[in-house]
Amino acid sequence: MQYEATQNRYDGMEYRRCGRSGIKLPAISLGLWQNFGDGDDFARNEEIVLSAFDRGITYFDLANNYGPPPGSAETNFGRIFSRNLKSYRNEVIVATKAGYTMWEGPYGDWGSRKYLVASCDQSLRRMGLDYVDIFYSHRYDPHTPLEETMQALDYIVRSGRALYAALSNYPVEQFVRAAGILRDLGTPCLAHQIRYSMLVRETGDSLFGAQRDEGVGCVSFSPLAQGLLTGKYLDGIPAGSRASRHGSLSEEFISENIGKVRSLNDMALHRGQTLAQMAIAWQLTDNRVTSVLVGVSSKEQLSDNLAALSNRTFSSDELGRIDEILAR
Repeated sequence: MQYEATQNRYDGMEYRRCGRSGIKLPAISLGLWQNFGDGDDFARNEEIVLSAFDRGITYFDLANNYGPPPGSAETNFGRIFSRNLKSYRNEVIVATKAGYTMWEGPYGDWGSRKYLVASCDQSLRRMGLDYVDIFYSHRYDPHTPLEETMQALDYIVRSGRALYAALSNYPVEQFVRAAGILRDLGTPCLAHQIRYSMLVRETGDSLFGAQRDEGVGCVSFSPLAQGLLTGKYLDGIPAGSRASRHGSLSEEFISENIGKVRSLNDMALHRGQTLAQMAIAWQLTDNRVTSVLVGVSSKEQLSDNLAALSNRTFSSDELGRIDEILAR
């Protein structure tokens, strides 16, 4: 059956203006970093993407190296998009990135003009798109002049490959320089992605002011600290979990933070929501955060995350208690 989006898909979502731009992003967006590679269930992933769109998520976040193998998340998303969302192209924000290792040799990594432009072209082919809405430099390259990387982003936008240029994982000093270069080129930086959660706050603390001053929106990723803020690890590391499969969530990080997680979980239960919902809602109390990227492995998990939108008011006492827990 041909997919038809729900009529009321925008009713339950909040949309936040991204920096000083004219574009708004949903408060919660869908990231395809994990679970969308060739080894994952395509039918399940299609269901996740379409459920997200039906619930008002218009922003889908990818990168050239997402998979595994690298490139497969873009290919799979492209199939889903072509089968279901092509007629809704004007309602969808598709973002991708380049900056981490993608192919062998000296031109498949970091931030050179050659790598970024070639990678953008490859991403467009994999997804079957004429353009992406947002193209990110995925990380700062200390070996390439910042002017070269920003000129490449400017070229990608001016050539019609992308509508907006953006940055990801840039330290504050390099972010400010890069945003200034883009502004001078006439292609202002739309957004900056940062790793930010209750358990990883230092990046946000150092960057929020700079992002505000530059008029750049903040898109946060890993809001659940790679699953640690889901409550999944309260009683140890379960078989088949992310921590048991690969190193993006280490046992050391779990052991350092599990006491905080247990206290936060008790607080979430008292508020009548899951720990994951409280962790997302906590970010959304901060108007410096434009959109929170969530990664899910099922339609049900997506629905649980989106329920954060219905319970995101915190008393001053609750916010103080959270700060107290996190300061331990």
